[in-house]
Amino acid sequence: MELNEPLRQLIASGPLAHLVTLNEDGSPQLSVIWIGLDGDEIVSGHMTRSQKVRNVERDPRVVLSMEAPRVPGVFLAEHAVLRGQARVVAGGAYELLSNLGRLYVGPEFVFPTQSGSAPGDGFVLRTTVGRVGGVGPWAG
Repeated sequence: MELNEPLRQLIASGPLAHLVTLNEDGSPQLSVIWIGLDGDEIVSGHMTRSQKVRNVERDPRVVLSMEAPRVPGVFLAEHAVLRGQARVVAGGAYELLSNLGRLYVGPEFVFPTQSGSAPGDGFVLRTTVGRVGGVGPWAG
């Protein structure tokens, strides 16, 4: 799915995203993550093979949600809810997290390496959006 310009702008503004994956028993697992764009894919970096990474390896269905900046006096806050399919790509998390950190933390940010890790380590989740909902100019 091609992401519209308002959604691209929202993602580029650096909102914290809520990633929902499915545990093996079907229960939801939620993580708050940094996100970016690579073409029409939403990308996130993860230095370890955490529960969310293992969940996506087993079941690619995910939901991402994020709030838009608040507008005073607006009753219902704008937000995006993205349903899609994610895939796990080994490597590249360090570089992605360093780049995203410049947006989320500050222009001089460098993601700290963990003991025994190398810059090419980790995992990148690449999410293809299938449906966009929420409240705002990105919602159908």
